[in-house]
Amino acid sequence: MLTRKQLELLMFIDRHLRTTGFSPSFEEMKDALKLRSKSGIHRLITALEERGFLRRRAHRARALEVIRLPDHVAPRPAPLPAAATLPAPAEANPAGGAFAPNVIHGRFAPQLSGVAKAANEAAAVHLPLYGRIAAGQPIEALRDSGASVEVPAALLGSGEHYALEVAGDSMVEAGILDGDIVIIRRGDTAENGAIVVALVDDNEVTLKRLRRRGNSIALEAANPRYETRIFGPDRVKVQGRLVALLRRY
Repeated sequence: MLTRKQLELLMFIDRHLRTTGFSPSFEEMKDALKLRSKSGIHRLITALEERGFLRRRAHRARALEVIRLPDHVAPRPAPLPAAATLPAPAEANPAGGAFAPNVIHGRFAPQLSGVAKAANEAAAVHLPLYGRIAAGQPIEALRDSGASVEVPAALLGSGEHYALEVAGDSMVEAGILDGDIVIIRRGDTAENGAIVVALVDDNEVTLKRLRRRGNSIALEAANPRYETRIFGPDRVKVQGRLVALLRRY
């Protein structure tokens, strides 16, 4: 028998896993259940583990697995096919809602028939790949001439886009890992709470969550090991907003 909060958390984790392919962060779980601290989430997860509903995978960040659901809950739908495109990401909102990145798994069929190949090529576009995002260089300096990445056109929508390879683990709790390819919609503005490519002091580029605090701008990491950095508004320039990411296994 589960408590209301235990059931609510279990169903939220299950939905998140089926939608995105990875576990929600503790911050996302705290917000979803409207709890004041993450300690309550730790207690709920431990209780669900003890009752045989959840399992944590050792030595992996954000690795929760739903083993079973209560008997009165409807069966879960079948998982997506290996090459399926996941739904568009849920964008951050001014109230601080979490961003759920759109992950395209790299398990594609090695050969396609003529008709399928033509349809596949028509539904994809090539974006410039600007190399690994790193401190000390503006976006323009990262460009690797001739490098590109193929992306499903359905992910992009309107506007100009480019791709970057992520270096480091500062955004792991937003589901963005070292080596991922992030898809960025070019622009110089972004809503509060969006994950952006930010140029600091005209020479340092970073991928962080943008928060406006009065007359200041905060660039937040999604990893407790990294501090939030606060800048004056004239020191930060937005160079694009995260809309999707690609990951290969």
